[in-house]
Amino acid sequence: MTQSAMRRCLLALVLLVPCVFAVQAADKSGDVLAHGVRDGNAPAWAIAVASPTGWTRDCCMYAKAIGVDAVLYQGEWTGKPERVMVLNVWPRKLATLADELAADRKQYLQRDAASKSTAITIHNPHMPCQGVLHQGSDHIDDMVVFCDPGETSGIRLSWSMSFADADATRRPLLDAFMRVATDARYQRDIVPPVPKKS
Repeated sequence: MTQSAMRRCLLALVLLVPCVFAVQAADKSGDVLAHGVRDGNAPAWAIAVASPTGWTRDCCMYAKAIGVDAVLYQGEWTGKPERVMVLNVWPRKLATLADELAADRKQYLQRDAASKSTAITIHNPHMPCQGVLHQGSDHIDDMVVFCDPGETSGIRLSWSMSFADADATRRPLLDAFMRVATDARYQRDIVPPVPKKS
């Protein structure tokens, strides 16, 4: 390789490195939907995911009002649980994701003994997840996906959404929900932004 060719390669490499760092920085902060502060041994965290087209993201107004970490919804906020994707994050206590699903199914059956539950395979490349579809005797179905970001995260999380079993938009709702559940990413040591003083 000639010296001028080597110089061109080095120059290209020098120009490429800032681009790589810029992409990594964008990935680190982009699409963050919810934050959590450090809690004992559990580091600060963020859950990031792209919103499906036409869905509104909320972590800090409606989500806080109903006691969850974030919601995704379409159109105007109605306060009704149907057709709303809900993110919940909690300190990990149960040993496995299977235990989380079993506990959820037990609670669901206590509320609705005639309901049916079906396991759903979830392929999230960022963390292990398992899903279940609860079909209620009230003709309202609940899709729940539990995810485990790993023991050192100190947390587990779930996505859930309720919808009428006769909903005409059931298929696109489920498709949008599954995109969120399979694309969600855990990020460690992402400190929540400091709220602005008014």
